[in-house]
Amino acid sequence: MSIKILSVAKQLPKYNRETKEIIPFVKHWMKGQETRFQRKVLKLFEGAGVERRYSIMEADEVFFNSSFEEKNNIYVREIIKLAEQSLQKSLKKVDLQPIDIDYIITVSCTGIMIPSVDAYLINSLQMRQDIIRLPVTEMGCVAGVSGIIYAKNFLKANPNKRAAVISVEAPTATFQLENFSMANIVSAAIFGDGAASVILSSYEQDKGPNLIDEAMYHFYDSIDVMGFKLVNTGLEMILDKKVPETISNHFPMIIHPFLERNNLRIEDINHLIFHPGGKKIVTTVEGLFKSLGKNIDDTKEVLKLYGNMSSATVLYVLERFMDGDRQRGEKGLMLSFGPGFSAQRILLEW
Repeated sequence: MSIKILSVAKQLPKYNRETKEIIPFVKHWMKGQETRFQRKVLKLFEGAGVERRYSIMEADEVFFNSSFEEKNNIYVREIIKLAEQSLQKSLKKVDLQPIDIDYIITVSCTGIMIPSVDAYLINSLQMRQDIIRLPVTEMGCVAGVSGIIYAKNFLKANPNKRAAVISVEAPTATFQLENFSMANIVSAAIFGDGAASVILSSYEQDKGPNLIDEAMYHFYDSIDVMGFKLVNTGLEMILDKKVPETISNHFPMIIHPFLERNNLRIEDINHLIFHPGGKKIVTTVEGLFKSLGKNIDDTKEVLKLYGNMSSATVLYVLERFMDGDRQRGEKGLMLSFGPGFSAQRILLEW
């Protein structure tokens, strides 16, 4: 029995600005800081490799000293909308209805809500009353791939079922106005908001690339390099500058054994579907793949057009390949990194 990805669809929030339009807000926010530090921050924003980002709130709301409660309320209200819109889009692409979904996985790490967003979707879309729910809330950027892995394992054990993985993130809701640490500044420079939904199936008649294999790789002694810390003002970003180096050091162990167990080499992979964590990570991984004769051009384009939307971002890259003209037998390697620290991989074949 083969497990297939049927469709992927993104949904963007209603607000968006080019980076050059955000610079005045950054300048106002930085007032009172040392001049040299201000120049460094502006240069960081301008050189982040992000031309435009989308948001669940306007820029003046992001840079307004609202409470954690107020921003989280916006998060809850808006991600419910984005999740529903992206799910409906992905279903429409393959002529399915919400009632056709047997398993729903929702992914988000940028706000707090109970019940989780899947409960709202079940009600608003009148999904099956016996649908199986799995909210994934604490895996960060890697969770888009995690959700697909969990869906695959469910479908592998259950023939003639379909699953939806909905990733919806709003990193702008975590921005800390009184925090001038580099972690907060870098996250503000590279992150944007967005949602995406993936439909998977174990029906033999359904069409799409097969999920051939999947694996997780966990780094020891790297728990503190990425994540969130819950403080009185919300979710405070943890982002260590050694993340690119950590990835580089482990890269051979992440890629080659996974391919070898499928009797493949990197030369056999046609498409690299890589999560664009930020310019430095992209540059690091691009260099590693380039030495192997591969490019991550679609990853760089997604970062430029939308920024890093945490777990949803790799699904934006996947959508570009799903909607393109793929040939039978072509292979794709999905790869994401996230808190833990961990790397997760999926092997696809069209």
